[in-house]
Amino acid sequence: MQQDHIRNFAIIAHVDHGKSTLSDRMLEITNTIAKDKLGEQFLDQNPISKERGITIKLAPVRMNYTLDASSYTLNLIDTPGHVDFSYEVSRTLAACEGAVLLVDATQGIQAQTVAHYREAVRENLILIPVINKIDLPNAQTETVVKELVEMFGFSKEEIIFISAKTGQNVPLVLKAIVDKIPPPKGRENRPLRALIFDAAYDEYRGVVTYVRIIDGKIRKDERVQLYQSKAKSEVTEVGFFTPYLKSSEALRAGEIGYVITGIKNIRDCRVGDTIMLENSLTDPLPGYTTPKPMVFFGVYPREAKDIAYLRESLGKLELNDTSLTFSEEYSAYLGSGYRVGFLGLLHAEIIKDRLKREFNLNLLFTMPQVLYEVKDEEMFEPYMKLTIYIPNNFVGPTMSICQNRKGNLLDMQYHESYAVLIYELPYSMFIRGLSAELKSASSGFASIDYEMIGYNKADLVNIEIQINGNPIDVLSEYAYKDEANFKAREKAQKLKDTLDRQQFRQIIQGMVNGNIIAREEIPPYRKDVLQKMSGGDRTRKDKLLEAQKKGKRKMLSTAKIDLPQEALFSMIENK
Repeated sequence: MQQDHIRNFAIIAHVDHGKSTLSDRMLEITNTIAKDKLGEQFLDQNPISKERGITIKLAPVRMNYTLDASSYTLNLIDTPGHVDFSYEVSRTLAACEGAVLLVDATQGIQAQTVAHYREAVRENLILIPVINKIDLPNAQTETVVKELVEMFGFSKEEIIFISAKTGQNVPLVLKAIVDKIPPPKGRENRPLRALIFDAAYDEYRGVVTYVRIIDGKIRKDERVQLYQSKAKSEVTEVGFFTPYLKSSEALRAGEIGYVITGIKNIRDCRVGDTIMLENSLTDPLPGYTTPKPMVFFGVYPREAKDIAYLRESLGKLELNDTSLTFSEEYSAYLGSGYRVGFLGLLHAEIIKDRLKREFNLNLLFTMPQVLYEVKDEEMFEPYMKLTIYIPNNFVGPTMSICQNRKGNLLDMQYHESYAVLIYELPYSMFIRGLSAELKSASSGFASIDYEMIGYNKADLVNIEIQINGNPIDVLSEYAYKDEANFKAREKAQKLKDTLDRQQFRQIIQGMVNGNIIAREEIPPYRKDVLQKMSGGDRTRKDKLLEAQKKGKRKMLSTAKIDLPQEALFSMIENK
């Protein structure tokens, strides 16, 4: 296929605005997938995606399209819409020349609409504005047109009105892709440079890299190397996505496809790396900026024997999710585990689901924590700029929620039917259910976007829980000073309700910065040492009781705290 007949594009939108449904109609119209085999959200092959109804992973597919008796190759990459997976979108856009900006006619411009628009503009992509769901009775098409014109500068004439569900006007979108999005500019006669924008692991064939060929061409049996890892190997297969893997003779400049090199070491293939011919002196591609994880969990296997398998499984997930990080950590009560970093809470939920389904791992995730910094014995915590899109009648409750979460209002803008609130607040407040609270207060209409803006000084103290003077490491945490006493009492009471009685007394203490704030006690089992005495001198009874007390005191001072893991699991999971 000649390069001027190739179009590489993505579909970008806020979550639930119809990206995957539009992809389905395109697959149907271009006869890429037979209609009888085309299920809903066909490109969302991951069962977690289907269950949750959201795209969590980019999905490429090649479509053959004919316009005015000319054949074109359309390389579509379907993208996620949730803020936690925005890095997937940025990787996708770097492999494209244009994008379809999709907006729901019933909801209008939302947080991720703006975020993805800005990312596409940074990549200098050609954008095609499309309003979806015009067939619904509650569609506010004219209002959404006005928003697109005012906020993004589109002209009314260039906006396409469609129903991805029924297929209405979808052919106009395909025509616009050919007419407006430019073909790729790479040169086939230059040395090979291929950008790895995603990867997957195959148990039999090793790492499968998803690539955009920038310059040159690549064939089976050629020797290649990866620039960053310096790994060298022989190409065992190249091909494109139908969306299934379909081998071909070669991949040429401008095309999107896959390359299998037989490399089995997961860490040798990194997203953003450049594939080039072995011993090539050509300059590598810029690659991507690796995103920084913002929320951390301790992840522990419930069975100690699974620790090595857990590391292997995390490594395989990290291969195509470079925002996932992990490092070893040890708990005196939970044993060996990993400190795992995520982009957000939904990201953590998805990874937890994948570890259970794909690798059959039964795991404990501890309480979420942010990454604090210490400078000159002072604590600093990460802050975020939170942008909230909300209908005008929900502004009051939204502001109250943000103020209660230590939010500082930076800006407020009113539009025809909605308002945009911009707050600065601690990220630790966000991961404590702020998103769900905003959704609840706005009847589900609130949409959010956020970005990290640095660290600010925080009034934090350390909460520690002890049993008979022994600190329980996995129950320790930093908390705001005005909340710490309540949290310490709550933890101590909850632990008392969770633990079983022992042969010795258990004293539970909740401490804040070393000061005892709460004290709970679980009395020991006590044998009736007077049971066999039917009478006798009172002093003899007192001696037996005193001997029992001495034994209990000795047991208290020498007994090792054997905290059942199930009790800890219950404490942490009910947090």
